[in-house]
Amino acid sequence: MGTLVDDKDGLPAAEVGEWAKQKHDYLCRYLNISRYTRTMFLKGHSKSATFIDLFCGPGRAMVKETGEWIDGSAVAAWKVSQKGSAPFSDIYVADIDDERRAATVERLKRLKAPVRELKGSAVDAAAEVAGTINPYGLHFAFIDPFSLGALDFKIIQSLALLKRIDMLIHVNAMDLQRNWKINLGPDGSAFDIFAPGWRKKVDLARPPKEIRRQLIEYWRDLVADLGKRPSTRMKLITGSNEQRLYWLLLAAENDLAHKFWNVATDNGQGSLF
Repeated sequence: MGTLVDDKDGLPAAEVGEWAKQKHDYLCRYLNISRYTRTMFLKGHSKSATFIDLFCGPGRAMVKETGEWIDGSAVAAWKVSQKGSAPFSDIYVADIDDERRAATVERLKRLKAPVRELKGSAVDAAAEVAGTINPYGLHFAFIDPFSLGALDFKIIQSLALLKRIDMLIHVNAMDLQRNWKINLGPDGSAFDIFAPGWRKKVDLARPPKEIRRQLIEYWRDLVADLGKRPSTRMKLITGSNEQRLYWLLLAAENDLAHKFWNVATDNGQGSLF
């Protein structure tokens, strides 16, 4: 989750790797490209276009390698939506860590953002927001967990109940590649949380690379079965030594959303394995 450090604004911030800048860059590109669609819902009958961040962290970070200060995802999203003249009608933020979540809420309040705090786990927060949010609005969820096990499939199931929602999802590559043997063990492993039922679909007699490929393909099928098609483009985020950290992909029902994601990531993609 990143060590906390003090920021000059008097609130805690997270210490992150330089890769966090790449992640937020793709997020903001997508939000900027899709701003005209968001405007239609802000002015239309629903008057609702929301941003949901279920692993919001403290809302501010310091890059370890350079000492540069950057905004967290929810803060960056609010700023880019304002700059594009299509500000979100509501910003829902959640984090199981109370201190980090409170810092993001305070930072957004200082920016006069329409922030709504969701307490508890990401699973609970997803269920709560899906049950209370405007069902006729346009919604965007950033699902950025710190591990593969934290990407509980129940989160996606809850959010997928909303008709018009795009989900930008972080799938942890390091957990998948480094810890795969551990997760082949008894029920309750990260794989069981991430892709329930995978043991009946993945051939454990295959080589490790093939096991991982089958697991990801099975997970993609689970998401698609919810009516939210995963993008064919999975953007690979790498570390300072080119180590594979995680993929970003979009899950959405609308073809236009996938076109936006392709434009946002038009500098190419990394291979799956």
